[in-house]
Amino acid sequence: MNRIATIGIAALLLSSCALPAMAQSAPAVATAPSPALATLLSDYEAFLKANNPVAAGREGDLAAKSRLPDVSRAAEVARQAPLEAFRARAAAIPVEGLSSGDRLNLDFLTWVLDRSVEAIRYDSGRLAFNSEGGPGQTASYLASSTRITGAADAQAWLDRLAGLATLYDQELANARRGLETGFTQPRSVVESFLVSLRNEAAFTPGTDPLLQPFATLPASMSPTEQADVRARAAAIVADRIVPRRRAWLAFVEGEYLPAALPEVGIGSRPGGRDYYAFEARSYTTTDLTPDEIHRIGVEEVARIRARMETEMRAAGWTGDFAGFLTHLRTDPRFYATSREELLEKASEMSKRADGGLPALFRTLPRLTYDVRPVPEAIEATYTTGRYNSGSLADGVPGGYIVNTGRLDQRPLYELPALTLHEAVPGHHLQIALQQEAAEGPYFRRNTGVTAFSEGWGLYAEFLGEEMGFYRTPEERFGRLSYEMWRACRLVADTGMHWMGWTVDEARRCFAENSALAPHNIETELQRYIGWPGQALAYKIGEIRLRAIRTRAETALGDRFNVRDFHDTLLVDGPLPLDLLDRRMEAWVAGQR
Repeated sequence: MNRIATIGIAALLLSSCALPAMAQSAPAVATAPSPALATLLSDYEAFLKANNPVAAGREGDLAAKSRLPDVSRAAEVARQAPLEAFRARAAAIPVEGLSSGDRLNLDFLTWVLDRSVEAIRYDSGRLAFNSEGGPGQTASYLASSTRITGAADAQAWLDRLAGLATLYDQELANARRGLETGFTQPRSVVESFLVSLRNEAAFTPGTDPLLQPFATLPASMSPTEQADVRARAAAIVADRIVPRRRAWLAFVEGEYLPAALPEVGIGSRPGGRDYYAFEARSYTTTDLTPDEIHRIGVEEVARIRARMETEMRAAGWTGDFAGFLTHLRTDPRFYATSREELLEKASEMSKRADGGLPALFRTLPRLTYDVRPVPEAIEATYTTGRYNSGSLADGVPGGYIVNTGRLDQRPLYELPALTLHEAVPGHHLQIALQQEAAEGPYFRRNTGVTAFSEGWGLYAEFLGEEMGFYRTPEERFGRLSYEMWRACRLVADTGMHWMGWTVDEARRCFAENSALAPHNIETELQRYIGWPGQALAYKIGEIRLRAIRTRAETALGDRFNVRDFHDTLLVDGPLPLDLLDRRMEAWVAGQR
């Protein structure tokens, strides 16, 4: 998914949270709504909308579309007092007599607030960029998700465009604070980031993504109005954004890079081990330690490797495993010969995946999605694929983003799994349903739970087997290679950030056990280095989701209905894994 929430906006967007221990309570006996909880949720909604205009704008708030979050350290610290006040109010609400829905909302809100308060102490905004970009990537994402339908929308984007200058300044201050305190990205990530900065510095008015929202304007705006807003936008970019792009480039080249350390793990930075342990809990929504997660990864690598051997033989390969990997990485028939061919194949697979949904889901989102390429300006350091959320209120589709650069590194045998993960039944289905959960509280529509969403994406790859989506042994091997990729993440991420591994040690798991192309391995490694802990969410979440389903199938036998099961998992939005367990156990009991 898009990584807008990984720079200074991270704590504000609540992209991952840690689940506190919770006492088991007696089943609720009343169903009347709690006035105290309703008031708390309403007040918290107002707080979120004021502090996170990006999310509010996606729901159609025109005034919010003209603003940006304050990502300064001062603003983050200032949010601590109101967050603690919300937490105290939540703790004061008696759980006895709450309906099951209210109890779930209260527990979820408590989880969010606890993590939000704890996160402030780590000042993670100091990691103001990563290998894929920094404020420039945030700005480009906002531009790509902006649709102008009239003069009011145009003015809102002009105002937000002007505000981006402050965002650049705040993030530069965050990065400089990281440099001053030794909480920095390693040299390899800085070098990758410089590729993005140099590309941004080379933008022209014809290629600048920040001007793209004005490329096509509605007929309701007169030619004079259209010319005026385009001229004003061009002036803002030239006068306010371009100088800041240059300032960022000068800062990173002249100050940050010379001071960057070669050690890749955040655990080697001051306070880094405590921070990484927190991120491990946050992203997985469990109390697992980095050591425990590492052991799970090692076990998963061994299990998946055995299945890969079976598919390798099914493909008719009589040689060894390493030879089969070389065959897959080098045989031209497994690769597209043009950008257009790769997009066409991804589009065909997406439409075929659409056709498999009714058999597995009762409720489907109204919002559609499209298939689009990664912009060429950032494709060199970008991942193989990504999902960008859309907005039903704004008429913006979700986006399955496919990297069409380095075609010899984009094998077609992996494309089915990638499509199922990023499009449907993966991220688009889950996130669009979350956005459309109109009956639930605002905070639940706009809180990301990485272990759930990324665990669901990996679970969606597994669903491809039920859909009959994988047509050849090579495609089934590709699916397993993707699962191995996520298992190796557990090993490599904890290895580098917790155990002090070098990048060479981390690379070995991917190179020896997966069919990932070498370029993809290097891109992914830099991503894990620059984004500590996030890579842990995928496999931990998928393991729990599959365990929940297995328990439900065992308990219900012939009464198990996969469409009802998936609706219960998805329609009301994601939950931390322990809360999800509790909710699904209640569903199973109800089905009985």
